[in-house]
Amino acid sequence: MVVLLFWLNVKLFLSHDNTSKRKETEMALSQLKFSTIKKPTMITPAVHRRFKLVKRVEEQIGLATAQAEGTTYAASKQRTVIDSETGLRRIVDVPKSVKAWYFTADTGKVYLNVKYGSRVIEITKGKPTIEVGSSKELVSTLKIIRQAILDGELDAQIDAASGDLRKGFKQD
Repeated sequence: MVVLLFWLNVKLFLSHDNTSKRKETEMALSQLKFSTIKKPTMITPAVHRRFKLVKRVEEQIGLATAQAEGTTYAASKQRTVIDSETGLRRIVDVPKSVKAWYFTADTGKVYLNVKYGSRVIEITKGKPTIEVGSSKELVSTLKIIRQAILDGELDAQIDAASGDLRKGFKQD
């Protein structure tokens, strides 16, 4: 009998406690905006190439900004290494070298080649090099290129450069 009364008291306490928590949760959830959209399970190859190139353009923006400010740019990438003492894997940041896509010609003007891997992308037919003018305009030019890539304006050129790059890896 005592055990039964104890369990009834516990059950009553838990049901009362859950009711108040449920009301608090409902009030908190009423502040959120819900949607029926689902997370995409796979992105298209074109979007993947676009993001890959945008990442490289952002590295060039960082490099050009650091050069304009007179500092050094230190890009890094993550590597998985096995600790020799413990034998456990861990992820560490290691420095990465970034080669500039831009150069200064004999005339003193700055020129820019957009690259996908090791291939130069021809943004307009027969003219792969962009005349930037001065080094002050380089960062803004790179930002324009980044926005054009994100908008999908260079998808055909990126696809062609990607195809050329894959041809070099084919085994006959």
